Amino acid sequence: MDDVDAAVAQISRNMVTSGDWVTPRVDGIVFLEKPAMFYWPMAVSFKIFGVHDWAARIPFALSAIGLACLTCAFGGWAFGRRAGLCAGLCIATCVGLFLFTRIVIPDVTLTFTIALAMWAFLRALDEEEPHPRFWAFVLAASLGAGVLLKSLIGVVFPIATGVLYLFLTKQFFVARAWKRLRPISGFFIALLVAAPWHILATLRNPPYFSLSLHGGPGEYHGFLWFYFINEQVLRFLNLRYPRDYNTVPRLWFWLLHFLWLFPWSVYFPALAGLSFKPADRAGRARLLAICWIGFILVFFTFSTTQEYYSMPCYPALALLLGSAMAADGDWIRRGTRVLSVIAGCAALACITIFFLVRNLPAPGDISSALGHHPSAYTLSLGHMLDLTFDSFAYLRLPLVVAALALLAGALATLRWVDLRSFLAAALMMVLFYHAARLALVVFDPFLSSRPLAEVLLKSPDGKLIVDHNYWALSSITFYVERDVLILNGRYFNLEYGSYAPGAPDIFIDDIRFKRLWLDSERYYLVTYQPKLQQFKDLVGQDHLEIVAAGGGKLILTNHPLEHVSLVEGIHHL
Repeated sequence: MDDVDAAVAQISRNMVTSGDWVTPRVDGIVFLEKPAMFYWPMAVSFKIFGVHDWAARIPFALSAIGLACLTCAFGGWAFGRRAGLCAGLCIATCVGLFLFTRIVIPDVTLTFTIALAMWAFLRALDEEEPHPRFWAFVLAASLGAGVLLKSLIGVVFPIATGVLYLFLTKQFFVARAWKRLRPISGFFIALLVAAPWHILATLRNPPYFSLSLHGGPGEYHGFLWFYFINEQVLRFLNLRYPRDYNTVPRLWFWLLHFLWLFPWSVYFPALAGLSFKPADRAGRARLLAICWIGFILVFFTFSTTQEYYSMPCYPALALLLGSAMAADGDWIRRGTRVLSVIAGCAALACITIFFLVRNLPAPGDISSALGHHPSAYTLSLGHMLDLTFDSFAYLRLPLVVAALALLAGALATLRWVDLRSFLAAALMMVLFYHAARLALVVFDPFLSSRPLAEVLLKSPDGKLIVDHNYWALSSITFYVERDVLILNGRYFNLEYGSYAPGAPDIFIDDIRFKRLWLDSERYYLVTYQPKLQQFKDLVGQDHLEIVAAGGGKLILTNHPLEHVSLVEGIHHL
């Protein structure tokens, strides 16, 4: 897809082709926002399978599977096999994990490292554990890997959770607890994992030190300043530059967890009946889970937040839910009935929408029926606001599949209230996610520029120009495998790196664009359909040839083409 997916894939491919696995680059511009371990698994996947869009997603799919298995094993160790199975089902089929693994972000892998660190922490402290030294090593290695995935929060979240737990269990000042955790040797293990890349990145991207708390146009302070001061301190304080992100309102950030953990969030009331006294292994695991959830949610309450930022606490919620579901009780049975009602109502809504749009025309692709809310696109799910009633005419098959899944789930959870109801709910979500996948196929022309890239690959050679926002059209560069010029796009993610010494001259303004466009050399421009008139006014209609259109996007060229197959959707112009 466009946006982060293709851009991250492009960075990973650049690592493979350039041989530089230290400094991430986009179109030659240093991109210092994320640690390199975010890109390394994808680059390795490209090395093994070749550069393909599906190969880019293999590491994240494996991370999601690993997280589900880890949560199941953690729950089984703490509460028993039945609770472990329920915890695994919760994390594997909850809405949040599905939604936020559709986009290529490191959070699912980070969540895995944090969950592993928390389990290792408990096992190292457990008096019945025969190999505490091994689990102390796993804890330290997980912390180091977390830092390499998403910087300081990869170590802050587990350590803060552990410290809070030690205080509550009155072990913080107990020498035996620290002896089992081995913090000194653990520090050096974590340092051995995380430090080499940070040192190399600092040396290769000077200046080395800057304590400035201000960033702005034209300023470049090197890797260390951007990575730690700008990305950690100033982002937390909502003072980061450039401000290419938005924040979810605090109340919604908390309430949306009922959606992210659905369908299992119907069992949240049952958590109140659990014992959190650290008298046994189960009680200690529940207490740790509460510390884990509480610290992360409170942390982001005072920081900038995106919808997926709380993903690292999903395993803790799943563990508590699995423990409650295995114990059964009145609140679990009531939750199952509530789930049956919700699923039935949702199925009825899907059926109603299907019948209302069944005769609506659906010409071209879905982009023609969508609204546009650019101000919301700095949120990860901002495009959801683009849905209109008419757009559901393009989603008839997904609506039918979703209705069948929800209806079957409603009937099954109405009939059963034991483990069979949990399995039925999980199966309902699997089928519902298949409907969502079918919907994403319909959205492909809008969310991806792949169809346009395929036309461009069949066209005569020429230099490529991307209009305005590189991120929004990034899959073009991924599929055509070439660097681009960026028109009026020196802002947001690419701005800081563009001021680095030796940065390539890829940013052009209207004056330079016009000079290049009117030259004898062939150029292609990728832009959005509503901007066609703007370019007619800039270079003249006689110098604009439409190569392809689709998904609300256009490819234009400055010289006539003899043989071009236009993408479906050209008639909308």
